[in-house]
Amino acid sequence: MSENEASRKKFCKHCGAEIDYEAVICTKCGKQVEELKSAAPQAAPQVVINNSNSNVNSNTNINGNGRGREKNKWVAVCLCLFLGFLGAHKFYEGKIGMGILYIFTGGLFVIGVIIDLIALLFKPNPYYV
Repeated sequence: MSENEASRKKFCKHCGAEIDYEAVICTKCGKQVEELKSAAPQAAPQVVINNSNSNVNSNTNINGNGRGREKNKWVAVCLCLFLGFLGAHKFYEGKIGMGILYIFTGGLFVIGVIIDLIALLFKPNPYYV
């Protein structure tokens, strides 16, 4: 091996194998030894950001004050206490599906009525649904 050929060798920084000086990937372990050299310098990519949010809140249950439908706490508590197993308080709040479920399950086997009664007692008056 001549002196010129010996100076054209380098070692892989991952496995220590002797590789050609121009090599970018080690022939023994297959790992990249140095950064790829590009033929022409590339300019930084131009990024275009369009942040134009034109979403409009179109909730149908929202009245002019930005809240939901106003409900009286004590009406809901009385309905829950006396007709909770029929889901009357759910119908009052406008939750028709839950009201039907309460009818067929007896107020979610009375456990749902108890939970709703406790939750209603801790709500402010009036509350918004």
